[in-house]
Amino acid sequence: MTGEIALCHARLQQLSTDLEHLDATLRLFAPDFVQESVLPKIFAPPKSWSKRGEMSRAVLSILRVAKGPLSTRELASMIVDQRGLQNDAGILNIMTRRVGHVLRDKRQAGLVRSVEETGLWLLWEIAR
Repeated sequence: MTGEIALCHARLQQLSTDLEHLDATLRLFAPDFVQESVLPKIFAPPKSWSKRGEMSRAVLSILRVAKGPLSTRELASMIVDQRGLQNDAGILNIMTRRVGHVLRDKRQAGLVRSVEETGLWLLWEIAR
């Protein structure tokens, strides 16, 4: 982790230097340009992430055809496979959290229910 932090610091330093160079170039060609007028870009999620409601539809469709209750992790793994994403631990952890949020919301709405706990993950099924 310390190595990753050092890499992040080095990357931040490089970005800061690049920004200073860009500011200097802008001052050369447009001395009256106000640099603060350029707003930072807002982070846009990658196309592999779902649009509004897609995750809920995917989770519910998997649960509808499931032969029995599925864990949050199993559901997340199935969604990762459906989307053709790289099935590594990082993506699976992110997707598991997102699936968990969907399931808790749908449980409050009465659409799904948790059956029992099995270690870390709840088992989920469509509420009947």
